[in-house]
Parts: sequence; C-alpha cells; structure tokens
Amino acid sequence: MASALETATRYFEALGEHDLDKAAACWTPDGVDRLVGQQDLIGPDGVREYFAGLFAAFPDFSLELLETNPAGDRVAVRWRARGTFAGPGRFQGFEPNGAQIEIEGCDVLSIAEDLIHGNDAYIDSGAIARQLGFLPESGSSAESGLVAVANLRTRARSWIHGARSEQVADGVWLLRGGFPAKTMNVYLIRDGRGVTVFDAGVAGMAGAVRSAAARLGGARRVVLSHADADHRGAAPGIGAPVYCHLAERDAAQSSDSFRPYWNLDRLDRHGRVLIRTMVPVWDGGAVEIAGTVAEGDEIAGFRVVELPGHAPGLIGLFRERDRLALVSDCFYTLDPQTGIKGPARVPHPAFNLSTRQAADSIRKLAALEPSAAWPGHADPLRGDVALQLREVAAAVPA
Repeated sequence: MASALETATRYFEALGEHDLDKAAACWTPDGVDRLVGQQDLIGPDGVREYFAGLFAAFPDFSLELLETNPAGDRVAVRWRARGTFAGPGRFQGFEPNGAQIEIEGCDVLSIAEDLIHGNDAYIDSGAIARQLGFLPESGSSAESGLVAVANLRTRARSWIHGARSEQVADGVWLLRGGFPAKTMNVYLIRDGRGVTVFDAGVAGMAGAVRSAAARLGGARRVVLSHADADHRGAAPGIGAPVYCHLAERDAAQSSDSFRPYWNLDRLDRHGRVLIRTMVPVWDGGAVEIAGTVAEGDEIAGFRVVELPGHAPGLIGLFRERDRLALVSDCFYTLDPQTGIKGPARVPHPAFNLSTRQAADSIRKLAALEPSAAWPGHADPLRGDVALQLREVAAAVPA
C-alpha cells in the first residue's frame, strides 16, 4: 500500500501531465474536492470535468510542487501553476484573451487506502482575476477608480439602510433604516458579550444590522415583535437564531409577505400603491423560527409584554429599572401612507387584526407608566408617556 504522500504526489503528477484518467483514478467515488470559497467537486467525475475545462482554457497549464508536508493520512501540498489563457475553452464564462498567469496555492488532502477522499484547495482568485485583466492591478489608477465607485455605493446603501447605530438608553442602541425615509427601527440590546436584536427591519437593512451588531460583540439572537414584512425583513440575513410569539410563528415562517387580515382598501389610492409595491421589497422571505417567547419571559434584562391587536402575537419589551419600553407597532408616530412623522396614534386599521384590541394594548402599556416608549417606526414618546398613550387609546371606542 502506498503512503499518503505517494498518493498525493501521483495525483499532482497526473494533473501536471493533463492525464485526466490517471488523476480521476486517485479519488474515491464520493470524494469532495473543495475549492475554498468557489465550489465543491464531487467524486472522480467532478474532478475530471473541472480540470478538463481548465486545460481547455489553459492548454499549456503546468504545475510545480514547491513543498509537501505529510501528517498521517493528511498531506499539505504547496504548488505553483502557470498557463496562458489561449483557449479554445472559456474560463468561468470569460472568453480566452491570451493573458498569462502564475499563481501559488495550497491543497490539504485527506487520503485512505491509496485514494483521496477529501481535499481543501486554497487558491488566490483575486490574483488570477488581476493577471487575466478582469480586475485592475494593485495600486493602479483603475483600481483607485473602482474603489471610489465601491465607496460611493457603500455610502448610498448606508444612507438608505442605516450604517451607524445611536445609543438611546443604557445598553440599548437604535438603528434607523429603510427606504425612503429611514423610519424602520431596529433595536440592539446589550446581552452578555453581544446583543439581542429586537425587530429586524426591512430586507435591505440586513448588512447594516450585522455590522452594527458586530461592533457590539455580535448578534446572539433576533426577537421579532411580530411577523410583518417590515419587521421580519432582514431576519434571514442577520445570521442568528430568531424568536417570536407563538401566535406569530406560522406567519413568520410563511413565504407570504401580506398578512391575511390586512384590508388595503382602507388606504387611500397612494397608500395602496405604496404598500403593494414596497412590501415585497421590504420582505426577506420566510424566517426559520428557533423558539417562541411569551408574557413575562426575560430577554436581556427586559420582560416580554404581550400587546396584541395590530398583530395577533405582537410583543413589546419592558425594563423595570428605568421603565423603558420598546413596543414596535403597539402605536405609530407617523402616517404609514406618507411616512410623515406626527403625534402618537393607534396603528392604521388597514393593518390591524383588531383596532379595538390594539387600543386595549395601548392602555395596558400606559398602565406600566413608561419613562419612554420607542415604537417600530419613527420617533419615541417621552415626557408623560402614560397620559399620551391613554389619550391615543381614548380615540377608539371601547
């Protein structure tokens, strides 16, 4: 039986000779050749197909072994490859342009019984792209221009979707985002070495939420106040387990962006067009729910308060020590049809499961005597918050 090093050497010699049969014979039927950051090649057929295409694009492809380091059934191989993109085959969809490449890389092969059953191949794809002319040379004016365009795009996305969070209370930060008026509120709450994200905003905010959370130690979990598209939108892209109330679970995991009880006919014509156009844009799709929360549960120093009406399982978070309330769409401080900010009001009936129940939840929130109440959109209530809430609720007949 050959050693792992001998098997690895035989494989690379076959590739250097463009002998696809010999190279494929070095692999187990279910082996995985992982081109890190690019693609996985499965078994001898996958390896054969990839290198056949590579040799068709670079007919003079050569491979030189620079260093081998065996360790039991694993062998690390550092190599240098050269070739001319002469064709006739294409490379990653690009037509041959005659460019020459010289790159170095490293493969880490796992070998058993004279066959390769796994490989992690590390290749500098950026260096390949530069040498082939697909990316500008490092330090060139063309690269400076590309950087400027990328920075402009980043600033535009930051302006639309938020980039920097602002601290609004002890251990609580607010990220504002969303198009067109940045009125979508996402809250980051200190939770050990990271943060709990309360509400996720719209889909386009995912990168901003990830970055804001990373600056605070990373997102440990996402808690949705409810499953409306403009509050669950970025949740699939944050990369943390997601929780919600049991009554919102099915809606959160549904691919439908519109809640069945919404009645958009209650909006004016402009509002109907706006909501029907923007909701699918705001939504990031179905969310995998890791678990549920309920009245009285503790979350990062806050307790869960059930506030149904706008949505069947709408929740808020309340912190006893400073009487801070984060309550999402329990109330609005803007007109959802225009985005214009204004005094507190009951959520628009077009989006409510029960406007009367929503008013009852506002009364429940008022009974907690919050020092400040932060909604899911626009600005908070401060001052005599309880009085303002009771006045809002009084506008709806009991």
